[in-house]
Amino acid sequence: MPKMIFVQRDGTRLEVDAPLGLSVLEIAHRNDIDIEGACEGSLACSTCHVIVDPEWYELLQDASEDEEDMLDLAFGLTNTSRLGCQIIMTEELDGLTVRLPAATRNMLLR
Repeated sequence: MPKMIFVQRDGTRLEVDAPLGLSVLEIAHRNDIDIEGACEGSLACSTCHVIVDPEWYELLQDASEDEEDMLDLAFGLTNTSRLGCQIIMTEELDGLTVRLPAATRNMLLR
């Protein structure tokens, strides 16, 4: 089973099973990782924003224009920011490391 590592807001590293075909958001939810995913992965918010470790970033498929638009709304955007709902686990991503941003911005709540 592929693995991935979440670096939590306090710096704690948590290695979890990362089943092929699941998104980083789904994997986070299965493991009680504190990623909101307010739109449930429908690409309508930025609450599943993660910061991908630079060594892994180039292995990801390019972000779609819709993902780029949602990332513009994310708090603490970096050069390796992505939405967890858009990163799908593959064999090549075994060991993927992502960091949770310091905060999130939920534009769905009014």
